[in-house]
Amino acid sequence: MTNGAEQLTLVLVGPMAAGKTSIGRRVARTLALPFVDTDKRVVSEHGSIPSIFEAHGEPHFRALERSAVARALDDGGVISLGGGAVTDPGTRELLREHPVVFLTVSPAAVADRLASGGRPLLDGDDPVARWMQIFEERRAWYDEVASVTFDTSRRPMQRIAEDIVAWRRDQG
Repeated sequence: MTNGAEQLTLVLVGPMAAGKTSIGRRVARTLALPFVDTDKRVVSEHGSIPSIFEAHGEPHFRALERSAVARALDDGGVISLGGGAVTDPGTRELLREHPVVFLTVSPAAVADRLASGGRPLLDGDDPVARWMQIFEERRAWYDEVASVTFDTSRRPMQRIAEDIVAWRRDQG
């Protein structure tokens, strides 16, 4: 990329159901940048995330994820990371030189969003309690990499996307 690759990059991190993909697509469209979901990139290249975990374990998955993040950062654009990407020290190190938006969300809002299911990590009797446990385990890492935080609990996704675009433009 040209000398401004860093200026053309914005990373979104946060827990499951925070709106990283929905908001990321809107931000990318507004800024006329490509949108990359690193989980989708890993899946397209290596198969489903549950099958990677089962066959090779979490460390192998995190290495694949770190590689996908590195390539996405090199390419630039609006990049949405999987909720657990920040658990990897190498991935956190990659993010240090880039603007990172931490999307947070309240447990009450998550309960509404999780009603549709489809999140194997949260299967069980109390998916919101499991979500809260995972979020608390990762929160310090989100805070560590974040340049700015936006709460997605009760505002329209489009409005949050507009605020992120305004923040990014203010960064130069």
